[in-house]
Amino acid sequence: MSPASIVPLPLRRRAVFVSDVHLGSKHCHAAEFADFLQGLRCDKLYLVGDIVDLWWMSQRRAAWGSAQYRVVEALHALARAGTELIYVPGNHDRSIRRFCGLTLPRMQVRRRAIHLTADGRRLLVTHGDDYDAVTQFGGLQEKFGDWLYDRILTGNKLTNQVRRRFGKRYWSLADFLKRQSGAAERYISRFVQAGLDDARTRGLDGIVCGHIHRASLFERDGCVYANDGDWVESLTALVEEADGTLRLLTHTGETRASLPPRMPRALPENEELPHAA
Repeated sequence: MSPASIVPLPLRRRAVFVSDVHLGSKHCHAAEFADFLQGLRCDKLYLVGDIVDLWWMSQRRAAWGSAQYRVVEALHALARAGTELIYVPGNHDRSIRRFCGLTLPRMQVRRRAIHLTADGRRLLVTHGDDYDAVTQFGGLQEKFGDWLYDRILTGNKLTNQVRRRFGKRYWSLADFLKRQSGAAERYISRFVQAGLDDARTRGLDGIVCGHIHRASLFERDGCVYANDGDWVESLTALVEEADGTLRLLTHTGETRASLPPRMPRALPENEELPHAA
């Protein structure tokens, strides 16, 4: 085989985090998610809740076809290739929580998990619906918000169908509209603070979550906030590289944000590293 015909292997990630796929709902971008998984190579894959939308499937007609079957097969292929799968159920796949603590070949089901990065950071992995009590508006305002969000997601899908016909890249109408809403931004701000506070209370270095469909990656006062986004709006995932670098990726592999590895602790003057045994 000539060098020109050799196809390079995809980069292997130390860990990958995805959430809010909502398989079975009409808003899921299952084809894009299947493509992402099929190009993935990683040691660990965290499924951070709402992977299958059991709530939608119990209330309305399930949207299930060839793209959804491709997702399932891609997950099986990753497991067969040696990837460890950790499932942390969310609110739309809540019934799976009764299996928390179960360990299957290449898969674990956990209520929450702690991920240790290559550079020693300990990150809480949780879906995020535990913080609803301090973030939700409640009552009619919340019900209207749910109704409006469903309409926005429908418009988001139609908009991108048109954009694809003209060869334009994916763009989230839903995220754009939410950023124009002061109420939505206040809700997200409360959610972020609740997650950071939870991580600090547990003595951890940060949090990886989903739930609010707003992909984000930053560090605040030494604590990492990583929201891996979703597959109905942002089409994003969080990855950890071999050196501990955290990177927020789009479904096409572009980097939206990144955090470098934590710097090693500086040694005080005259202190020496211990010699290897």
